Amino acid sequence: MALTKDFRETIRERAQRQPQFRKALLREAIELMLSGDEKTGRAILRNYINATVGFQQLEEATSIPATSLMRMFGPNGNPSARNLFGVLAHLQAQEGVNFELRPRRT
Repeated sequence: MALTKDFRETIRERAQRQPQFRKALLREAIELMLSGDEKTGRAILRNYINATVGFQQLEEATSIPATSLMRMFGPNGNPSARNLFGVLAHLQAQEGVNFELRPRRT
């Protein structure tokens, strides 16, 4: 289902106003991808990118063409590990966060 402009604008406006919301979007996207729901994770990451840095600026930062980035995070995207981790590293640095993997305690 395609997102409406109103929804995208709502996400963008909230991300601009609330740094914690931006960080939560980024964290949720990464957690979903790590847990195996990479399609939803990519969709959330695409929303995060659109709401914050934008694909043109991300192209400049990562040297990956914006059209390739848009495809990577689209519904049928299949980013290489190198590109995905490069994007995530840049987004974490931009947001001023550093996510770490830790084993679950049972």
